[in-house]
Amino acid sequence: MSSRPDHHYDVIIVGGGPAGIFAALELARHADLRVLLLEKGADISERRCPARINGSCSHCSPCDITTGWGGAGAFSDGKLTLTAEVGGWLGEYVVGSAMTSLIAYVDETYRRFGAPERLYGDDSETFEKWSDLAARQGLRLVRSPVRHLGTERAAGVMAAMKAELAGKVRIVTDTAVTQILTTPVAGQHRRRAADAGMGRAMAGRVTGVMTAWGDAYESPAVIVAPGREGSGWLTTEAERLGIPLISNAVDIGVRVEVPAVVTNVITDELYEPKLLFTSLHFEDQVRTFCMNPHGVVCTESWGDAVTVNGHSYADAGRKTANTNFALLVSTRFTEPFKEPLEYGKSIARLANMLGKDILVQRLGDLLSGHRTTPEKLRRSVVEPTLRAATPGDLAFALPYRHLRDLIDMLDVLDALLPGVGGRDTLLYGAEVKFYSSRLALDPTLQTPVAGLYAVGDGAGVTRGLVQASASGLVAARAVVGAYADRA
Repeated sequence: MSSRPDHHYDVIIVGGGPAGIFAALELARHADLRVLLLEKGADISERRCPARINGSCSHCSPCDITTGWGGAGAFSDGKLTLTAEVGGWLGEYVVGSAMTSLIAYVDETYRRFGAPERLYGDDSETFEKWSDLAARQGLRLVRSPVRHLGTERAAGVMAAMKAELAGKVRIVTDTAVTQILTTPVAGQHRRRAADAGMGRAMAGRVTGVMTAWGDAYESPAVIVAPGREGSGWLTTEAERLGIPLISNAVDIGVRVEVPAVVTNVITDELYEPKLLFTSLHFEDQVRTFCMNPHGVVCTESWGDAVTVNGHSYADAGRKTANTNFALLVSTRFTEPFKEPLEYGKSIARLANMLGKDILVQRLGDLLSGHRTTPEKLRRSVVEPTLRAATPGDLAFALPYRHLRDLIDMLDVLDALLPGVGGRDTLLYGAEVKFYSSRLALDPTLQTPVAGLYAVGDGAGVTRGLVQASASGLVAARAVVGAYADRA
């Protein structure tokens, strides 16, 4: 391994998404630490996705929507959901008031870098009103105050954070990390690990990382935050290092698009209602996710699979006449199956095979067992915002169980918000949320490999901007504490 001074650091961060950025911001407060951040994708000023112009995925490698400075969050709708109830599983590691304080700190930081002051869904009377209405239809409304950045503002916030780190953290973009480097440790450390229930992998200590360019960087502390796009790589590395993995659920469903007038009654007050439902036929959990008032439907590329997503702008001049949101069915597989990511990708690939990446179908056609044709789509009251989607039949791509669950959910949503279940409601597929296998972690998010921390969506710990950002803080503070203990 190289001993060049510019290849040795006190801390290395892998990934420049929200988790990696917040880890860097925290570490930058300590001028005595040499910090390196490596990002697989391009700098935010160089991220230009053709699909954002013509709606059609060009299969760029790496994907400019999911990789690059700011991660997938840079060009997302930019929702800061300020609750521990949704957005991941960080609350299993950080509990009670500590979690509340973390979320408040993350919120304050985003506001410092340009997030708006307006907060939706924090009025108790409004929440109770909608909670009661939802309960009458068998839906549970989750209290989730939301601060909406908007797609164009989210990128600006991430760029401002990068400017803050200039001169404090070395940031290298367009550089993928291919391997986590480790070395064995002494028997006493091994015994302590076993006593703590961490397993055999604590026989290793992290020493650095290797990049695709063949450069080895040394460090006694590595924080991996590869995002969802890098989750497969991290899972492979964890298996190689002997780190135990826990399979998370996989969420599969569709993106729903309706006239905004159908949903304005609730989005004007809550912006993004988080609604949970237990399906009537299979008793699976179905949920709304990522609601975008007056937004647009878009695509994401995950290697050889293209999925659908959505976002909306804060600028009134860029708003559309439609609202879109995801309906997702959560499935947690048990032994012997342990490939939830591959399962989700296989469904996405099937939809890609049947259409040109994304299929779109009118709800009325799905219910009557007919394929949506271009002619039917032209007659639709709802004009699709993802023009590149192929009219087709989702019944050929989604499993029956998922379709039945989604139809059950649309029925009750139509009772709550009349019009959601209309004939011309558009369903885009497939939408898949890949929550990578979660590594075995302690309360500081350290793995059984000493000095190696795993954070964010790519580590299976979070699934949203706020908790991803907070997880980066947890690991960074643990690293700072470890250095203080050795001082």
